[in-house]
Amino acid sequence: MTEHTAVPRRVLVTGATGYIGGRLVPRLLEAGHKVRVLVRSPQKLTDVPWAKDVDIVEGDLGDRAAVLAASADIDVFYYLVHSMGAKGDFEQTERTAARNVAEAAAEAQVSRIVYLGGLHPDTGTLSPHLRSRAEVGRILLESGVPTVALQAGVVIGSGSTSFEMIRHLTDVLPYMPAPKWVRNFIQPIAVRDVLYYLLAAADLPADVNRTFDIGGPDVLRYGQMMNGYALEAGLRQRPIAALPVLTPWLASQWVNLVTPIPRSLAVPIIASLQYDCVMHDHDIDAVIPRPEGGLTSYRRAVRLALGRMRDGDVETSWQNAATDGASSNPLPSDPDWAGHLVYTDLKEKHTTAKPADLWRVIESIGGANGWYSFPLAWAVRGWMDKIVGGVGLRRGRRHPDRLQTGDALDFWRVERIDRGSFLRLRAEMRVPGRAWLEMHAEPADDGGSVYRQRAVFFPRGLGGRLYWFSILPFHGVIFTGMANRITAAAETEAAAVDAAQPPTETPTLADAAPEAALT
Repeated sequence: MTEHTAVPRRVLVTGATGYIGGRLVPRLLEAGHKVRVLVRSPQKLTDVPWAKDVDIVEGDLGDRAAVLAASADIDVFYYLVHSMGAKGDFEQTERTAARNVAEAAAEAQVSRIVYLGGLHPDTGTLSPHLRSRAEVGRILLESGVPTVALQAGVVIGSGSTSFEMIRHLTDVLPYMPAPKWVRNFIQPIAVRDVLYYLLAAADLPADVNRTFDIGGPDVLRYGQMMNGYALEAGLRQRPIAALPVLTPWLASQWVNLVTPIPRSLAVPIIASLQYDCVMHDHDIDAVIPRPEGGLTSYRRAVRLALGRMRDGDVETSWQNAATDGASSNPLPSDPDWAGHLVYTDLKEKHTTAKPADLWRVIESIGGANGWYSFPLAWAVRGWMDKIVGGVGLRRGRRHPDRLQTGDALDFWRVERIDRGSFLRLRAEMRVPGRAWLEMHAEPADDGGSVYRQRAVFFPRGLGGRLYWFSILPFHGVIFTGMANRITAAAETEAAAVDAAQPPTETPTLADAAPEAALT
């Protein structure tokens, strides 16, 4: 991305734990801005590399007082949140949030609001998702604060929802029966170009108060995008048959089953693809010049995304946004369990591996590395979760061997990590209650280590109790197998590390004291 030279400003970013916001913040810092972030769950930022360089404020856009407090002394307000995938009336939720931001920004005398919305047709009936994004833009533009509402279509980058949907559909299906929307025209844009426009929008003059369409240089049918991905991924192009019987609802169920995208996200995405999403004008070019070297083509954006994934360098991912209203409540501390019904399954095993070797195995669990026990059972549980609309087991992980707080990990989420010793995962699969899985690596007196593994379940109602006892026999196999195989893998890891180190040679007299050897 072309480097953007900007006047240092005081910037507030909402959506900093999301896909775009999480990438924008470090670039704002690099440009010299002073950054504040407003987040509902500050613990999600515990391990991001820029956390100590920003002012973190806890709050929700639905709380006007919190938004007003966060807006104090701010020059530029970035609105990068949306409620897609949330339960309930998400349109009303977004309407309330937008009004709170508009009123707070005006009262705090913010100089500019920058909003990222979605490309949509100017006429006709829009999907609820696109309709809501457009309404948020209108509310902000009418706030009295100079506002730029950037409208982007499909964003292509490692970890983006749109890219992951294209990738998994193309990877999995050699032949694609597809809905009619595969013939619709889309104007994708590389995530690097979205970030370029967001950075530049902060410096627009005060008389600019309008929407701007942004998009890449290519206008493609959705089917062409899939086959463009296939070519970059070294796959054969996929025959695609557009079937009129595949309604948006049926198509979203299909996407839910075939890809890691949960139904709660697939439904609004598929509904939005019923329309041609292309730029209606290129007015943006008159106020923000194109990046040096031009906008990124679709094929190059795919190539860059695949390269990032191969290198294990996925900066942010759609996975790390809360899905389907998943609870972000942390595990109550043990003393708070008094009065609660709680079920636990504790496994403990000694290993000759050192704690550091054991920790490397713990931190690399999940994703392509699997769960070290009964893979078929884990796969079946993942498919069961997908069938009932959950996230399933195939979300994978952002980085191949390093976790941070807030990371999605298959159908778990990292709730707490004490690097080197402790990992707590919160379940995001559909269960009648609340569940966690903890893994410890503790030093042993003999120089080895002790692996402790604890599953914790707070049942909800009779269904939760019956669920726990129905899976108890499987726990005996799965969790015991996990403990055995994780410790065995740690010992293998330790042996490999030892074997890779050069042997220590006993120094000769000449090596130890050359002066003495010469006299």
